[in-house]
Amino acid sequence: MKPYNLPDEQGHFGRFGGSFVAETLVHALDELKAAYDKYKNDPEFLQEFEYELKHFVGRPSPVYHARRWSEELGGAQIWFKREDLNHTGAHKINNCIGQIMLARRMGKPRIIAETGAGQHGVATATVAARYGLECVVYMGAEDVRRQASNVYRMKLLGATVVPVESGSRTLKDALNEAMRDWVTNVENTFYCIGTVAGPHPYPAMVRDFQSVIGTECIEQMPVNTGRQPDYVVASVGGGSNAMGIFYPYIDYPEVALVGVEAAGEGLDTDRHSASLNAGVVGVLHGNRTYILQDQHGQIQETHSISAGLDYPGVGPEHAWLKDSGRAQYVGVTDAEALAAFHKCCRTEGIMPALESSHAIAHAVRLAPTLPKDKVILVNLSGRGDKDMHTVAEFSGITL
Repeated sequence: MKPYNLPDEQGHFGRFGGSFVAETLVHALDELKAAYDKYKNDPEFLQEFEYELKHFVGRPSPVYHARRWSEELGGAQIWFKREDLNHTGAHKINNCIGQIMLARRMGKPRIIAETGAGQHGVATATVAARYGLECVVYMGAEDVRRQASNVYRMKLLGATVVPVESGSRTLKDALNEAMRDWVTNVENTFYCIGTVAGPHPYPAMVRDFQSVIGTECIEQMPVNTGRQPDYVVASVGGGSNAMGIFYPYIDYPEVALVGVEAAGEGLDTDRHSASLNAGVVGVLHGNRTYILQDQHGQIQETHSISAGLDYPGVGPEHAWLKDSGRAQYVGVTDAEALAAFHKCCRTEGIMPALESSHAIAHAVRLAPTLPKDKVILVNLSGRGDKDMHTVAEFSGITL
């Protein structure tokens, strides 16, 4: 089966994906799938989506040659896909516009979302404000602490932010609470999931809305470099920014796809979030994928300097790409990501999100091993304003 035919009707990417949910959510998911199937090829829906991406988000986002850094490294040429230049500062808004357009057509006046780094929460609140809808965002209490500026942004946009005190008080727990809310309020509520995980149809739907990233790159790279890149590199937590740039490239076998997970304090410790590198196959948040769990089947607490990568699972399509060999997944530690963050600021004048810094760190590691005529394209999925307090804390700086 060719990649572009996945998932199947039941939402399976090979042995991954599917829909493992409480009976109370089956009707809601069936309703969502029917609406998405109806509108995903509807000319009026697509025209509105494209209009919003252009006039509200500011797309297409450019590709940028990190020339100084590439020359300094002495190997392959590094290019950035500048999703940090989108309205709200990350790739998240692409998906939020698509899902909330669906919510309006389904007659759902209340939008709920989960968020880790806060960027999906900000994007959801932004689009909900744009369309005059109620918005509630669930966020782990630990992430509320380390992403205070994004919490304030959400509140300014009219959203209610609900700190989640259970479990590790991070993204996994926020998603759990959002699911509980949806079960309780399914008639008037649309759950806007921010990543390519969750039950079918979310993994495919979020991927499709985010695939504008890779579709633009396929047009932009030949104009700028004369051909497609040799490597496409993106950070992977749940995996939406990576699937957004990977998906259009899956049928370009000459382009290597590399996902970069959060290795935290090291893959040989229990302080990381690298489910593809160190996890096992299991079920989490409604789909079968690679997850981090202990010998008793309990979900392990994860760690990353980056709140957006601090998740014990990964989207099922990434699991399929790993097993099929079409994509490779590597780990980058907190220290490596932080070093890439600082170097990017001072060499290219760009402050990347800590999530994106993981991908940049791997590109910087890879480039010197390749000839100068090779091209590495990195999805710079977001900007780093939100991470200043975290960077300062880890760097021993007082703001």
